[in-house]
Amino acid sequence: MRETVLGIGTAALILGASQAAHAGMFNPETFTLENGMKVVVIPNRRAPVVSHWVWYNVGSADSPLGQSGIAHFLEHLMFKGTDTIPPGEFSRRIARNGGNDNAFTSNDFTAYFQNIARDRLEMVMEMEADRMTNLRLRDEDVLPERDVVLEERSQRVDNDPGARLGEALDNAQFMHHPYRLPIIGWRHEMAQYDREKALAFYRDHYAPNNAVLIVAGDVDAAELRPLAERIYGSIPPRDLPPRTRVQEPPQEAARRVTLSDPRVRQPSMSRSYLAPSYSAGDTAQAYPLQVLAEVLGGGGTSRLYRELVVNQQLAVGVGAFYRPTALDLSSFRVYATPRPGVDLEAVEAAVDAEIRKVLAEGVTEDEVARARKRMSAASVYARDSLGTAARTLGTALTTGRTVEDVEAWPDRIRAVTAEQVNAAAKAVLVAGHSVTGLLLPSAPSEGASAQPEGEAPQTPPIGDRDQS
Repeated sequence: MRETVLGIGTAALILGASQAAHAGMFNPETFTLENGMKVVVIPNRRAPVVSHWVWYNVGSADSPLGQSGIAHFLEHLMFKGTDTIPPGEFSRRIARNGGNDNAFTSNDFTAYFQNIARDRLEMVMEMEADRMTNLRLRDEDVLPERDVVLEERSQRVDNDPGARLGEALDNAQFMHHPYRLPIIGWRHEMAQYDREKALAFYRDHYAPNNAVLIVAGDVDAAELRPLAERIYGSIPPRDLPPRTRVQEPPQEAARRVTLSDPRVRQPSMSRSYLAPSYSAGDTAQAYPLQVLAEVLGGGGTSRLYRELVVNQQLAVGVGAFYRPTALDLSSFRVYATPRPGVDLEAVEAAVDAEIRKVLAEGVTEDEVARARKRMSAASVYARDSLGTAARTLGTALTTGRTVEDVEAWPDRIRAVTAEQVNAAAKAVLVAGHSVTGLLLPSAPSEGASAQPEGEAPQTPPIGDRDQS
């Protein structure tokens, strides 16, 4: 179940491109329960509804060796019931009360949410708290769900050349770090999932002191606190395993991945550069890199669009993408799709030329000022959605950021200068730290094959790295 793969990706983009406008855009209230569970409340009284979220500090990158995707598998199993809620009843009960629910897994976190009328908040809190500690799994529920996630992989990855190339790109960009692993998992390891592995992962990571409760909507901290203390606060904390992440070794040579598939109708190219995040590497570059992504590939006025689509008429689509919210290193990506009849090599050469121009001449203060203005304008709408506020804060708090960091985002973006953007570009847009990926059509008889060619990989214009 759950939402689209790109759903949270969009939210992550919003975090980057949306939290602008002015400081204090969400104005959350916070407190921590005695068992260590963090609580964030985002009052929004425009309608008598709430969006209730529980985020766990565990994601695909925390998978035990040989169990890639187990975090996503457990996410599915969390709907298989407890002693008081039969399998499948969780979502049915939400629906009967006029709400909807969903869940998703990313590299660093797993999140569950329900949107529902304010007077049903206590009910969903009790249900979510119940499955935090009382999940009951039977083989007759676990094994069929294993088939479900295997089929999900077939549909979303194996039968999607763009997704397969994205997977190959991640695997080439991160040679050692677990971000190289597919969030949904490798098929041969998914086929080995069983009840014991899922329960072991559940017991290790699902505890109140490893979770963040976020409620946005028609409620404030004074109203929520008694409920949170009674419902979640009664759950004892548990010892948590150390969150061990290996360090990615220095990349010394560009890498390249080419995927040919008869289902590809339009070729494309992507390039990924290893980049710092808010929490790893040279973190001071995170804000300038967001502005750089906007200047380089942020819509119809960006450099890549004006040059490749408008002036040279080589491409039908171009863009740049940077996601600063990660517990470890991230990536800065550019992508392009050629116009029909245009060689992909010509498009790649044009992208290279624009990147060389940025490195040689830099971006201007005027370009940076306009990018900051667009990002600020986009953020004005962030409060319109209860889900956007909860996603933004949940993503931040599970990747090493604080509420204060989120609230300060508009000011920090407004403080970015052209000098900082140019310095970040020179530090990150290094050919030897890149992976270029090419997605090509092939004759049906050739089948599909991913062919590492020794240099940098690429990613298609995929959004984020989350799996619903």
